[in-house]
Amino acid sequence: MAETSTGSAWIRRFHTAPDSPVRLVCFPYAGSGASYYHPLSRALAPDVQVLAVQYPGRQDRADEPCAEDLTVLADRVAGELLDRCDPPFVLFGHSMGAVVAYEVALRLEALGVPPRGLVVTGRRAPSLPRVRRVRFADDAELVAELKRLNAGNEAVTRLLDDEGVLRIVLPTLRGDYRAIERYHRPSAPPLRCPVVAMGGDADPVTPVADLEAWERHATASFRLRVFRGGHFFLDTHTDAVRQEILDHIAAVTPR
Repeated sequence: MAETSTGSAWIRRFHTAPDSPVRLVCFPYAGSGASYYHPLSRALAPDVQVLAVQYPGRQDRADEPCAEDLTVLADRVAGELLDRCDPPFVLFGHSMGAVVAYEVALRLEALGVPPRGLVVTGRRAPSLPRVRRVRFADDAELVAELKRLNAGNEAVTRLLDDEGVLRIVLPTLRGDYRAIERYHRPSAPPLRCPVVAMGGDADPVTPVADLEAWERHATASFRLRVFRGGHFFLDTHTDAVRQEILDHIAAVTPR
């Protein structure tokens, strides 16, 4: 999978878009890595420059420990964006990545470089507590949770039945779950940028009401879009999600 250098271990660029008016910075879900966004980068190029965040503890950073504090993780990513990538930014995050993107947005606003917008998918608003505690589950329970989230995806189910794959995936996933389940912002501050929230109507962990709660974290405009599907609805509604992103970027980019 070809990359062009960003000079940072934290930021990946799979395709170049020199005329893009804004950079879309993408944050992976728990257990995943930057490569998850390669198809989205390909779909948006050359109209939008996609940058994908690579958390420690996976893929080419597998020898590093996972970040178990999302606020510390957000500190590092915000610093990398300021040091390595030119604004303006729109931030995009799925599941755990939605929370990391939100925390990075807060930091960029505080540093005087606010993002133009935030797009979140498959994740409850930061002010809502997480009830389940998956990090305490044994391996069999953790695999069952993954299969539940990926219901209908036979390719993922086959991978989760492969013990060799599980030896690689489960430690990273458990580290990410430790981070996300320790995170709670009961009085999470609102952002000044527009926010778009998207989700699946059959998502077993993020009901539509939890997506609607993102509106309380937006002082500018808020848009909610619900698709048919589960937690990974965006994998089966690629064109519609791509269009939502393009519409959002067009709305927040001065002409």
